[in-house]
Amino acid sequence: MVLDFCKPQKLIAQAIRQANQMNHRPLWRRAAMACLAMAAAPALAQSDADAPSGQAIEEITVTAQKIEESIQDVPIAVSALTGDGMEDLKIERGDELVRAVPNVNFSKANFSTYNFSIRGVGTKAISASTDPAVAVSFNNSPMIRNRLYEQEFFDVQRVEVLRGPQGTLYGRNATAGVVNMLPKMPSDQFESDIKLEVGSYNTRRTSGMFNLPMGDSLALRISGAMTQRDGYDYNTFTENNVNDRDLYSTRTILEWQPSEAFSANLIWQHFEEDDSRSRTGKQLCTRDPGLDMVGEIEVPENLQASFSQGCLPGSLYENDAFGAPNGNSLAFIRVFDRPFAGLGRNEEGLLVPFIKTGVDPYGNVEQSRDLREINTSYDPVFRAENDVAQLNLELALGDSLRLFTQSTYAKDDYYSSQDYNRYVSDPIFNDSEGLIGLFGRPRIESGPTPGGIYTDPQLGPSDRMIAVDISQSDNRQMSHELRLQSSFDGPFNFSLGANTLDFESQDDYYVFNNTFTYIAEMIYNVHFEKDEVLGFDDFWKPLTGGPCDETVTKECFYVDYNSLEEVDDEGHNYFLSRNLVKTRSRALFGETYWQMTDDVKLTAGLRYTEDKKTATPVPSQLLLGTEINTITGEQPGGASGGKVRRGYPRGEDIEQEWQEYTGRLVLDWRADTPFTDETLFYVSYAHGYKGGGSNPPRVDIDPRVVQYQPLANTFKPEFVNAFELGAKNILMDGSLTLNATAFYYDYEDYQVSQIVDRISFNENFDTETWGLELESAWQLTPNTRLDFNLGYLKTRIADGEESIDVMDRTQGNEDWILVRPNIQVPSNCIAPRQLIEDLLNAGVSSADLSQICAGSLRGGAYSEDVEGVFRRLDLIYNLGYSYNPLNDAPNGGRGFTADLSGNELPNAPRFTTNLGLEHKIPVRDWELKLRADYYRQSESYARVYNTEYDRLEDWSNLNISASFIQPVWNLEMQLYVKNVFDDTPITDFFTNSDDTGLSTNVFTLDPRIVGFSLYKGF
Repeated sequence: MVLDFCKPQKLIAQAIRQANQMNHRPLWRRAAMACLAMAAAPALAQSDADAPSGQAIEEITVTAQKIEESIQDVPIAVSALTGDGMEDLKIERGDELVRAVPNVNFSKANFSTYNFSIRGVGTKAISASTDPAVAVSFNNSPMIRNRLYEQEFFDVQRVEVLRGPQGTLYGRNATAGVVNMLPKMPSDQFESDIKLEVGSYNTRRTSGMFNLPMGDSLALRISGAMTQRDGYDYNTFTENNVNDRDLYSTRTILEWQPSEAFSANLIWQHFEEDDSRSRTGKQLCTRDPGLDMVGEIEVPENLQASFSQGCLPGSLYENDAFGAPNGNSLAFIRVFDRPFAGLGRNEEGLLVPFIKTGVDPYGNVEQSRDLREINTSYDPVFRAENDVAQLNLELALGDSLRLFTQSTYAKDDYYSSQDYNRYVSDPIFNDSEGLIGLFGRPRIESGPTPGGIYTDPQLGPSDRMIAVDISQSDNRQMSHELRLQSSFDGPFNFSLGANTLDFESQDDYYVFNNTFTYIAEMIYNVHFEKDEVLGFDDFWKPLTGGPCDETVTKECFYVDYNSLEEVDDEGHNYFLSRNLVKTRSRALFGETYWQMTDDVKLTAGLRYTEDKKTATPVPSQLLLGTEINTITGEQPGGASGGKVRRGYPRGEDIEQEWQEYTGRLVLDWRADTPFTDETLFYVSYAHGYKGGGSNPPRVDIDPRVVQYQPLANTFKPEFVNAFELGAKNILMDGSLTLNATAFYYDYEDYQVSQIVDRISFNENFDTETWGLELESAWQLTPNTRLDFNLGYLKTRIADGEESIDVMDRTQGNEDWILVRPNIQVPSNCIAPRQLIEDLLNAGVSSADLSQICAGSLRGGAYSEDVEGVFRRLDLIYNLGYSYNPLNDAPNGGRGFTADLSGNELPNAPRFTTNLGLEHKIPVRDWELKLRADYYRQSESYARVYNTEYDRLEDWSNLNISASFIQPVWNLEMQLYVKNVFDDTPITDFFTNSDDTGLSTNVFTLDPRIVGFSLYKGF
């Protein structure tokens, strides 16, 4: 072992570490490089007979502790990929990091965000006020909103993925870990490169860099990348390829180093995308036909849909999942069954509704089983723009202290629009031309649906039901950090700092549906024309969105007649959820490093954080108006339940504040073992924290019309206590690295959300997590390398935790029945089976059944008492019932809770595996490099309920490449295949709201891409 210590590889590694520990100034780096050259020379001069079978693997320098260190010396579970390493693995975006890091999972979310999870901990809460659990950083600066999913990596020095809470140095919301992207900085050499790439789906990709030294102290580096690609999904209705790419990024870095004591750099990065990227994949549904029997009572055919939730919680992998919701169960379709919902008479005197009644608009939908083939009436639109400006200063305060400052400004704008329902409905409008009034008077106009076409102001003319959503956000962030770093020769060193972060965002989510506007115009915003002779009401004439022009009390609300691109955000003929959030964070932090002996070091870190979040609630107003007397101006209320007839009034601000301590304690020991060249053992404890937030406001509805169970306005912050035991090993003369980690998390109030009452309602659950990780790289021969990662993860939701599953509100209790609500109520409810049987025996109508979910239903048409004013359901009252779901049903009628005890966390596969093999073949002056990378993850669940509906099957991914390299010319040609087997796994999904049928938006991988690239450096 004495001889082993003197091996050149060990001398090289020691020189790197000594250089990194000496404050990392350019002078020390140059000295270290000189030592490396002297140490490496005899190693390179060895005869073939003396050379080992492999060669030392190049160690990667990381800044996981905000100082440059070898990755093997950092007592943190960290994976690092250089720019060249990511090119070898064909990792182009953040979501593809799963193929190189154990226990990592990634999926796009339904709106403008994504879920990057580490060790089962991610961002399953999708409120606008939610912080990501994985802190995504650009050059060590955290980005609350970023384009990690959309933006492609370019000119990257490395990407570091730190696993486990990093609450001391990286901040309050790093409870799961950190993804830190570090760009290549300017160098003192003139250099440039360009890369051209073509591939499947007409892929055209270009990237390049230009580095210009300007004198002895100034350098400029400009880089950029552009990608264009045709869509890989096909819309059979519009006959267009969708999900294409058209994006570009640029980065400019100016660095100034006038002396060894001072350096500064200014970075500006811009990203922009404008294409037809789809926010979600296909929409699946196992159709719920409703009930044909309740107990021994046969349900009339016209009432069966009243007991359908639209879609059943069936497996997404069965053929039945490729259906569509029961359209007759949707409240905005069932409303057309009411009398006078737009009527006229034909020449034979028969009543003709303007919209077809009793017909399921999705009755003939047949979906392709191909997840890449959709059938929608509207092609997606996607736009994103992101800018980051960063100023970094470094100042030496003597020989042993350095002061660092970092100021970062970021703005992020996002817009995505796509077909909401993801199905093409049957025609639903009748021809209104040539009809006469109800009592025989000819109509002057052609009616609202001439030729069976209805024209919506936002969605245009159509004979079908059209629904389109828009998810958009506008975000601004400013952060500053000041840090003092020591590099004393003695056993004690420290890092002390302070930072601030100010973040402001506005997130808007719209749903437009031409039936919404039709309901507004033909049911609410109408008035009667009087026959002067007969005095009868002859037909309804819709108002045009202006003020009510009646001289009598009449309910109406504002219809926005602007185009989709220019809506005035005041219309009540569409759904708008607006979320305004401001976050202010201030922190003090510090870490101390005590080299207790030559081999043992203690690290202790502490952070104090003050967080303040302010949310401004803006309740939605879909199809809500109010009665108004144009003479008196009084607003006595109306049947729709609205409180205002136009606009979206803001509520009072919700302010939340937290003051929390986080930190870590690490003991590491550099051990001599008989079977390794170097070994580092470490044991650590870390405490992490992530702020809570506010839930979006629900519908602002008049309690005289609808009452429902209150929901919490806010959700709690998360806390984690993490224990970790790890070992980092270098073996076989440096040709093999083998790192292993075991961990245990005690997690408090993990944040998870689902759609409840049309909002992203967030809940908190206590959980436990434990697991193992193995990372290895083995240079078998000078030309052959093997990479292997393995992650094992076991998660468990704590005993006693429970939640209402919107897909299964009765939880199998046969004494309760799910009932669909009326149009004013956003969610389904449950009612006693005996009540439903009695109502069916009494000849109930669908309108009567729909009132069950409308809050308190008891005697008195408009009787008022200490509990408020309630609308009466006559039939229930006459049968002798005084049924109030708020008091007489579980959880106010929302349903029975599901027991989550022992369930697994969502998006937490038990096993993740990465295996890579690389082999180089000399060909004259060229080198042929062959590489294959295989990734696999085991099955997992998308929601906390762990039902068959939630199950995500295991999936794998294989990528291969062949590179032809000419080192002298700095030239490389590469042929590659990504997703060799063209697999289309469901990586995650999102369950839509009750009132649109509980359909499921799924997310998948990109298809197989075959490409060729040409790289030339200068």
